Amino acid sequence: MSRIGFYFDQTRCTGCYTCVVACKDFYDVEAGRTGYLRVLSIEKGVFPDLFVAYLFSPCWHCEDPPCLKACPAGAITQREKDGIVVVDPGRCLGRDQCPEKCKKACPWDAPQFGPQGDAKMEKCQLCLERWEEGRKPVCVEACPLLALDAGPLEELRKKYGEGQGAVGFKPLWRFRPSVVFKGKKPPAPY
Repeated sequence: MSRIGFYFDQTRCTGCYTCVVACKDFYDVEAGRTGYLRVLSIEKGVFPDLFVAYLFSPCWHCEDPPCLKACPAGAITQREKDGIVVVDPGRCLGRDQCPEKCKKACPWDAPQFGPQGDAKMEKCQLCLERWEEGRKPVCVEACPLLALDAGPLEELRKKYGEGQGAVGFKPLWRFRPSVVFKGKKPPAPY
């Protein structure tokens, strides 16, 4: 299996949220709702010694996804051919009947339930339909600063290195998230 994952260059990201807007637009996610990915703002220090970074935060499509094991309905599966973690909304119990175990199990808050009472769990599925067409995820294509890429992890590591961390990322590597980072280095003493 050739696992598919993301590359994120935190040194290039300016927090413009173009990736978030492109994702919401592509999937018709209504305004105000969280959506399938987020950009988190990390601020440290006291003026004039400030440090700001942004963290792209989709589903990391873990090799050992905690959400998959936690789902009581078996609605979350992992594709054998590329490791993409997908949700079958037809099997999901819905927000009213589900104890939201998948949401609680994910350390990166990827699983989301919409605002309606009968909402099914949703999350980034790495633009699966676009992969099937040989295209990259919409967030990658939309990034104006080229801070994002996606593809087979081996290829991403050859192209970008073995980066394992970024400011604000919870380094829970036991789940083996499918991501390569170029993290921003905060100045001392942060």
